[in-house]
Amino acid sequence: ADAALLRQLFGQGGFTNSVGLSGKFGAEILAQIVGTGRAYWNRMSGRALELGEGRMAAPVWRELADGSQRAQFLVDPPATEIFALDPPWYYDKGARRCGPLVVAGRRAVAARWLFAPLIPAEQASMMAKSLHRLALPAPQALEVVEKRDLQPTPVLRLERVTFKRPITSFNPHAWNRVTHTHRDIARLRFAYEGHQVAAGEAARRLTVRRGAGVLYLHRNFPAEKRLREALGETGLLPTESFFFTDFPTQLQQSYSLSTEKDWMRFIGEIMPQAREQGWIVEIDPSFPFRPAEVEEWYSQTDAPGSGEDWFSYELGIIVEGQRVNLLPFLPAILPFFKSAEAANPKLEAVSFTLPDGRIVRLPSVRLRAIAATLAEIFDPDAMSHNRLRVSRLRAAELVDLQDGTPWRGPEELRTLAGQLQSFAGITPMAAPDNLVATLRSYQLEGLAWLQFLREHHFGGILADDMGLGKTLQVLAHLVREKNEGRAAGPSLVVAPTSLMAHWRAQAGRFAPGLRTLVLHGGGRKEHFEQIPDHDLVVTSYALLPRDQETLSRHGFHLLILDEAQYIKNPRTKAAEILRSLTAAHRLCMTGTPMENHLGELWSLMHFLAPGYLGSEKQFRKIYRDPIEKAGDKDRRSALARRIRPFILRRRKEDVAKELPPKTEIIRAVELDGDQRDLYETIRLAMQEKVRMEVEKKGLSRSHIIILDALLKLRQVCCDPRLVKLERASKVKNSAKLELLAEMLPAMVAEGRRILLFSQFTSMLDIIERELDRLEIPFVRLDGSTSDRETPVNDFQAGEVPLFLISLKAGGTGLNLTAADRVIHYDPLWNPAVE
Repeated sequence: ADAALLRQLFGQGGFTNSVGLSGKFGAEILAQIVGTGRAYWNRMSGRALELGEGRMAAPVWRELADGSQRAQFLVDPPATEIFALDPPWYYDKGARRCGPLVVAGRRAVAARWLFAPLIPAEQASMMAKSLHRLALPAPQALEVVEKRDLQPTPVLRLERVTFKRPITSFNPHAWNRVTHTHRDIARLRFAYEGHQVAAGEAARRLTVRRGAGVLYLHRNFPAEKRLREALGETGLLPTESFFFTDFPTQLQQSYSLSTEKDWMRFIGEIMPQAREQGWIVEIDPSFPFRPAEVEEWYSQTDAPGSGEDWFSYELGIIVEGQRVNLLPFLPAILPFFKSAEAANPKLEAVSFTLPDGRIVRLPSVRLRAIAATLAEIFDPDAMSHNRLRVSRLRAAELVDLQDGTPWRGPEELRTLAGQLQSFAGITPMAAPDNLVATLRSYQLEGLAWLQFLREHHFGGILADDMGLGKTLQVLAHLVREKNEGRAAGPSLVVAPTSLMAHWRAQAGRFAPGLRTLVLHGGGRKEHFEQIPDHDLVVTSYALLPRDQETLSRHGFHLLILDEAQYIKNPRTKAAEILRSLTAAHRLCMTGTPMENHLGELWSLMHFLAPGYLGSEKQFRKIYRDPIEKAGDKDRRSALARRIRPFILRRRKEDVAKELPPKTEIIRAVELDGDQRDLYETIRLAMQEKVRMEVEKKGLSRSHIIILDALLKLRQVCCDPRLVKLERASKVKNSAKLELLAEMLPAMVAEGRRILLFSQFTSMLDIIERELDRLEIPFVRLDGSTSDRETPVNDFQAGEVPLFLISLKAGGTGLNLTAADRVIHYDPLWNPAVE
């Protein structure tokens, strides 16, 4: 029986493994097949199909989502599926029954009803009229409205999609296995009057039902293209470009970025700009990066423990009511900030991803201040329990970082910061009664500053211009310390050898109440036992290695370095010994805290407050190289702010306003005659010698020969007799010396008091002979002078009008207030020393 039915099916269609049923034949053979009791739906399982009774049906039109209408049957009771046979048949899945439909009206119409074409909404009215005339069910007539030339609104939805990927392995046991992975994507849609369509869909219009009508929104493809191009400019790329093979279907028609850093930039920088331009950005809960608003900044400062010079500091932001400590993440933020700023100097903000995936925007101005102030954050030793361990010396900088943030910390620390920032918070004070001197107003300020440093256990550099009385201010400070009983032990002054007599004289003159001991000369060891019995002990840098053991046995109240540039090289023996000495307070005195490079300043600060400017390597990386090599103004300003509270420097023109202004005169001297010929001869010879040396060794390795050439030319200009050449000894004229011989008699006749400097002691010898010829009295000081006091006293007393001084020997420890003229016969290489 089955074979007979199959032969009829094959005879109808000739199919091998499937058949199509249609028309009357299809209805008849389907009835026979179901009647066998061996017919099943889809697969041979469960109960076989039963032949059901006919069900009443009426032809109707069913409206689809786009407004079009399709011919259907309304079946009672309802059926799961309808077959277009003659008559039509139904299938009831729940009852597992099949049977014919009983349709009122013409049988031919019922047989062909399901083959009716889809009727678009705009043709429904016309079709309704036509079918009504034929006495057939008519589709619902709809009012159609069409809109064109609309501007689409781009809608970007961010989400994370999880998909399966096969495991690639040479291990046969791993074949046919998959792993679950994910991709963060953006799906682009376009909204027309609030109705969205996927960017990749081909439909040319959107259909919207409105009551008894239909609205057609025609897409603006040129505008959509421009928006897709704009999206590409943000860095988003079609997701398929990130896959070589096996592109997951879930990621079709989407865009993506390569790295988390790119997404962070997109959320933090690009997304806000896109929203300002009218883009709608939706974020699915699965998407890991979410923007968040910074409600405010906060800082938390804990007071240092008793006897400690450090306190803990925390800086962070409040996001959605939660505190987020930024310090642990600054090493990740700041490099990105610097690279982003380098690429875009006008960058207003930098995006930062919080641990939970939220992204916040941090203003560049604030980050720049943090970078400048907390540069040592990259040193892991500076962090403890996610807080920065900060020296009290930096209180002023941390207050600067507040920038409107409420202060959360001990009030005494903020008071200290205010005092460090300026003199406004330092209490003025009078000079001690037993100081035999009247201090000027700026010297009283200096005394108050020294007292402030001592009160808060800070070291400092008194760097006033030469002649403003640094020694007097320090002596006043020592006298006050003794008067008020704070000097538990002696104070030690370390100075150049040439200043031993100067300190003895100044202390005896201005502070006779201080018991002063000068350790100098061969007999100094006899006085070592007397050190504790004195208020002030003075020794020299040269004697430190010899007397280190003795000095190390004592604890000093103050350790004072006069002409502190002597330890500008931190690796010298003297610098090492001084850092090892025990003292409650430390102070540097110098008119030139930096002569050549910033490393010298670091050495002084390392003596005063070890670690305050970091290690020498850190200082070079953070400050010295950026400032000296790259001219980084931000780093320079940051360093200036950092050291400002601990350096007091006043210039003469700023504080001694009663002094007349200094007049500088440059006298041009033209060489002529034999001296000019000698100069040209040496210039040409040295030029050839330098050229050959540079060709042979290169410029960087030819500095010595270049400097030698310049030195010889300078010597010719000063006086030909300085040059050790036979031809030079024959040149009798010297233009500079002749001009000096014209100037000096007139100055002396006017009663001028003159200091005459030269870097060459041999030049001073030549000038001496000229002065003897002119019968002008003078005194002289150079490196060979053992008694410095006598020539200084003679000049100050007015016994001679002229003082010859070598620049090197006379660069320190001379108070020559009687002079009103200074002549530099030849300038030194280093203007700071000069």
